[in-house]
Amino acid sequence: MQPMRIHRGQAIPLGQANIDTDQIIPKQFLKRIERTGYGPFLFNDWRYASDGQPKPEFVINREPYKHGTILIAGKNFGCGSSREHAAWALTNFGILVVIAPSFADIFHSNAANNGLLTVALPEEKVTELLAKAESREKYELTIDVEKLTVSDAEGWSANFPLDSFRQHCLLNGLDQISLTLQRAAAIQAFEDRPKPY
Repeated sequence: MQPMRIHRGQAIPLGQANIDTDQIIPKQFLKRIERTGYGPFLFNDWRYASDGQPKPEFVINREPYKHGTILIAGKNFGCGSSREHAAWALTNFGILVVIAPSFADIFHSNAANNGLLTVALPEEKVTELLAKAESREKYELTIDVEKLTVSDAEGWSANFPLDSFRQHCLLNGLDQISLTLQRAAAIQAFEDRPKPY
């Protein structure tokens, strides 16, 4: 994981509620064993026609959203199955932040373990951001992980909650393996202790 302190990027408006993990990354792409290579299949069924051609009306097939790194979505984002591949698909595409009124619990955990920041804001504030992102040619947001704020260049800002453990991990680029390796000396000392048999 890469540390995230301040992230600035193009906002992508996708305001549907209850976007589930099968919509984020459909089941037929779960055969891969790597964490990489899922970006082209993100939102596959919404993004491509049956002949494999991109649907020009879908948001991430259009400029400037195809270069976006901050997804704005409706409530209960990431519901459905527990597949970690959903977080991989989003980050592989380049999305590092998802803003929504609420998130499914397992998706929220999977996101945190993969360097994907989930920002929960009140529904009225998400509605404001969606309207701005849809009506402007280029609409960028700034996420400050230290101050726990979302802001834009026009002076709009909001605070968001994030527990101190997830904040620490994001600020320092620590996933579960990195956290364990911080205790490498203690683990080695335990392994090297005299055996009782």
